[in-house]
Amino acid sequence: MAMRSADQSAESAALDRRCFYHASREAVARCPGCRRYYCRECVTDHEGRALCASCLKKQLRPHGARSRKLLRWMGSSIRVLAGIFLAWAFFYYIGLALLRIPSAFHEGSIWSDGPSEPPPSQR
Repeated sequence: MAMRSADQSAESAALDRRCFYHASREAVARCPGCRRYYCRECVTDHEGRALCASCLKKQLRPHGARSRKLLRWMGSSIRVLAGIFLAWAFFYYIGLALLRIPSAFHEGSIWSDGPSEPPPSQR
């Protein structure tokens, strides 16, 4: 008999529950996140659980925000590395091109047909 009265009081307590946002409506579910009672319009089924809109937003936001932040970080890191690589390649190939120039070019003898003559002041 004591068991029966406990069941009846639990049922009556459940029937007396009202939606957190709509006081005139009977609650049909309790959100496991915030532990509040809600009507059918205020809860959403997500992965087999009835969640309120604010708890659902909290649950979905961190994962999405983390992945977007990670993608932004990776994108900017890749751009920085690509810039460093392009600068390295540019200067590397400029250096190779400069090494292929004959040493006669640097001495100035490449422009004359014969042996170079000293300037008139040095004769």
